[in-house]
Amino acid sequence: MSELSFDGVTIRYGHGRHSLTAVDDVSLTVPGGEIVGLVGESGSGKSTLARAAVGLTPVTSGRITVGGQPVPTRGRRPLQMVFQDPYLSLNPRMSIGQSIAELLPPSSRADRAAEARRLLELVDLAPNRAQQFPSQLSGGQRQRVALARALAARPEVIIADEITSALDVSVQGTVLNLIRDLQSQLGLSMLFISHNLAVVRYVATRVVVMYRGRIVEHGAAADVLEEPQHPYTRELLSSVNGRTPGAA
Repeated sequence: MSELSFDGVTIRYGHGRHSLTAVDDVSLTVPGGEIVGLVGESGSGKSTLARAAVGLTPVTSGRITVGGQPVPTRGRRPLQMVFQDPYLSLNPRMSIGQSIAELLPPSSRADRAAEARRLLELVDLAPNRAQQFPSQLSGGQRQRVALARALAARPEVIIADEITSALDVSVQGTVLNLIRDLQSQLGLSMLFISHNLAVVRYVATRVVVMYRGRIVEHGAAADVLEEPQHPYTRELLSSVNGRTPGAA
């Protein structure tokens, strides 16, 4: 897995007096083989940054690179994004197996079907789910399929944008445990975006805190979460109640 870097990225909408700066001179790195948690409230700019990385939002200034190279706009893309709502990436008219197989490298139909079943097993779903459709699965199962589909594209980095926020707590834990397992097995590089510090604490090795489009704190997860330096980080921590999802 490669390193994902944002270097002085600014994203601005509109012009002149009516312009809005959603992301303001942000620099951060997701080292190869690590999960970095990007945390902040709704409107902090974290999802805008993620969308820019995968080409869904234009960058006003700055650079986004993977493995030191600009993210290509055509051909194979080294970044894959998993959204909060898996319906954004799953075609309701396609079977689960077909949705996964369409992102696989060219090969025979039989080989792609076999690989789709393998990826389903990798995300702890029965291979026979390949014959089902998104409407036949629960929200947690659909999110696992979205992860399998992202992995099918052989990405160098995965961006997970609030992928547990729409799930109930017990299902959140299952998905978070899966992410930890995949990171251990595959050495995933992941930018894990959430408004919930308890969730980030469970999966991330490093934490980046965004507030009003800027990074206000970053560092090793233990340092940021145990001895926060910025008032906003302390405010986020004070709002965390109960045990960490997925924890024993």
